[in-house]
Amino acid sequence: MRWWKILGLAGVAGVAATGVVIARAERRRQAYTPDEIRTRLRTRLEEASENGPGTAG
Repeated sequence: MRWWKILGLAGVAGVAATGVVIARAERRRQAYTPDEIRTRLRTRLEEASENGPGTAG
């Protein structure tokens, strides 16, 4: 095999692996119920309010 064929196969494998990672993250994100999302957002808002404006994290 020439080097460009190996490089192409590695690229295809990388794209496939990236797709798998994205699909897993999407499934995990969609697994939350609306109430869970609402609770998490309110918790994050409270934490951000405690840290004050302009602080990172």
